[in-house]
Amino acid sequence: MAGSERLICASDALHERGRAVRFEIEYFGAPAPAFAIRFAGVVQGYLNRCGHVAMELDWRAGEVFDADGRNLICSTHGATYAPDSGRCIGGPCDGTPLLRLRLAERDGSVYYLGTEDDG
Repeated sequence: MAGSERLICASDALHERGRAVRFEIEYFGAPAPAFAIRFAGVVQGYLNRCGHVAMELDWRAGEVFDADGRNLICSTHGATYAPDSGRCIGGPCDGTPLLRLRLAERDGSVYYLGTEDDG
């Protein structure tokens, strides 16, 4: 998917530390769940797959922040991640980060550009 971009949502759909917007990407030739969030005013995107076990993070569609809205958390295993980098900061993820996605925000919209490793 490198070299192309796809509209994900309107910018105002992403509220600071709020519910994520879910979307699907192609990852290693197969459909994979992903999400976009806003943290510290910046839009971030990640593959919706825990670094511990390949399960989606959200306990309910788009609910990926912990109760305090400080970190991303896997609802199944409790692995926690920094929302601005995807870095594992606690729990069973054992240092394995979330896969970051390249997103762009412009003209009131958020676009998916690819994974960090393909561009």
